[in-house]
Amino acid sequence: MRYSVAMTEAVAEQARQHLLRPDGQEDVCLATYTVSTGKHRTTYLVTSLVLPGAGDRLIHGNASFTGPYLLRGAAHAANQDCGLVMLHSHPGGSGWQRLSSTDYDTELGYAHLAHQYTRGPLLGMTLAGTDDTWSARIWEPGATSPQWAEAVRVVGPMLKLSWNEDLRPPPPRTAAQVRTVSAWPAYQDSIARLRVLVVGVGSVGLDVAQRLAATGITDIGVMDYDIVKELNRDRMIGATRADARRRRLKVDVAYRQMLRATTAQRTQFSRYPMSISSPGGLAYALDYDVIVSCVDRPWARSVLNALAYADLIPVIDGGLTLAVFPDGHMRSGSWRAHTLVPGRPCMLCTRQLNPTDIQLDRQGLLDDPKYIEQSGRKADSGAPNVAAYSASVSAALLAQFVSLTVHPGRRGVPLPLQYVLSTHSLHALTDTTGEFCQYELDTAIGNGRTPLALPEAPQPNGPRRSAFRLRWRRVGVGASPSAAIRWLQSVFGRTASTRPR
Repeated sequence: MRYSVAMTEAVAEQARQHLLRPDGQEDVCLATYTVSTGKHRTTYLVTSLVLPGAGDRLIHGNASFTGPYLLRGAAHAANQDCGLVMLHSHPGGSGWQRLSSTDYDTELGYAHLAHQYTRGPLLGMTLAGTDDTWSARIWEPGATSPQWAEAVRVVGPMLKLSWNEDLRPPPPRTAAQVRTVSAWPAYQDSIARLRVLVVGVGSVGLDVAQRLAATGITDIGVMDYDIVKELNRDRMIGATRADARRRRLKVDVAYRQMLRATTAQRTQFSRYPMSISSPGGLAYALDYDVIVSCVDRPWARSVLNALAYADLIPVIDGGLTLAVFPDGHMRSGSWRAHTLVPGRPCMLCTRQLNPTDIQLDRQGLLDDPKYIEQSGRKADSGAPNVAAYSASVSAALLAQFVSLTVHPGRRGVPLPLQYVLSTHSLHALTDTTGEFCQYELDTAIGNGRTPLALPEAPQPNGPRRSAFRLRWRRVGVGASPSAAIRWLQSVFGRTASTRPR
């Protein structure tokens, strides 16, 4: 199991303002956390600070907690059904901070108290004052040494990550990345370490996945339960006639294309032939740092909408529409792109999701011809789409990714954007968060989120063949054993892959 920590930009800034004192001395405070459990990663979500009052800590160059303050903080965390966090600063430090002997003794000494009150492990965090790098560790009950987090992410319009260089060292740069690195030399090491999941690898998702691989990202997952059909080929650039004939999984095609596009020396690409709306799909999604949503089904988008806030994983979402006049001429088209993070409105608040459609999709009625006919709705599947235009959506989503991770001009992601093709106009939409938006009220609740993923989510169906199916070939080993060995090595080298971890 891997460990990480996440908090909103607002919580991180409040902690920074308190811990980095004008007089340069260290300071301390307490906070609460919830837990977000993925398939292979547990993330501790810092929810709110419990700031000290008069006499709650001692400042003497260093800083120390008082017993009553720890008891008050632990009791507050227990009442909130949360865990306890101990935070302190190293004003002159930079990079990921290790524990001094005093830090070690303090956190080890209070770990048992935290567990007694909250039934959860103690989370320790340090802020380095020189470069605002966070570090974090988890003290399990009875342990004499902590489990170190691999990263701390601060989530808002600008995604900022602090990396544990021992657990997540930067991948080596390659000759193929020279132009990429020159665009953002200060950010490439961080971008390359991100775990990015692309949900839906049709026309847009397949393009996005390949370009992320070409950017040098080493850990990319692709999730889609569908197979390639002949009618997909006019939009899935990279899918072949053979893929459609053999009914290959879209994730297998995406995996193949990412391997061809990657500029990294080593990769850990993963394929998930399942729905994000299933418990398994959701569990794998929670292992990632950023998710790119390339799905159009309401149920799937509602799941992603929820975890963007509940689990503090930025979700980049977008889509397109095309309209045709009755006489066959094109009327117009538009695309939208936005990033779901705390501080930006969710998909319901921007009217990208309809609660009624979510329920109909969960019940399977949006694919029921009888219901569609009786209700007078238009079928969601088979909407117009062309490769020459869908590339605009890919570009918009990738621009959101760059803004989120690189912060051009020291700015993060914009407000939701809409482009209208007929007038060639780009609009920043002014939708704001609804006063009682439950998605955003549930920010950082982790495993307490509303259970939207259900076992009956769509799964792969129909016969298909893997994109990496072995073909038997007779080889004259006796005549040329070295040739047989070379052939076997080439086959298994070509088929090596990472299935769900």
